[in-house]
Amino acid sequence: MTSDWTDDQPIYRQLRDKVVNAIIEGDLKEGEALPSVRAIAVDLQINPITASKAYQELVAEGLVEKRRGLGMFIIDGARHRVLEDERRRFLQEEWPRIVERVLSLGLDRERLLAIFDEQEGTK
Repeated sequence: MTSDWTDDQPIYRQLRDKVVNAIIEGDLKEGEALPSVRAIAVDLQINPITASKAYQELVAEGLVEKRRGLGMFIIDGARHRVLEDERRRFLQEEWPRIVERVLSLGLDRERLLAIFDEQEGTK
């Protein structure tokens, strides 16, 4: 994880999002320990309280569990849960804006699908 912070959200929220993205990408796996609050704070040059707040959000969301004396661990099923939540959020919040923009630009479905297929083929 990198310390490229923006001004549009609190840092603890951005750290939470970085962990969620790492779970989605498979960089952090279920059952794996998260770096300690102190280690992540030093690595990312943030206040340990900020890191702790991000981790507590992950616990509250049911993605991470705290094991006394051992640290924080990603729970089983976290990746599936995150993917479902992110898909739902995308379809409810982002997709309508994308559709509106596509329509305002006069792009048609066939053109978009052709571009999608082309880009998918390059991965």
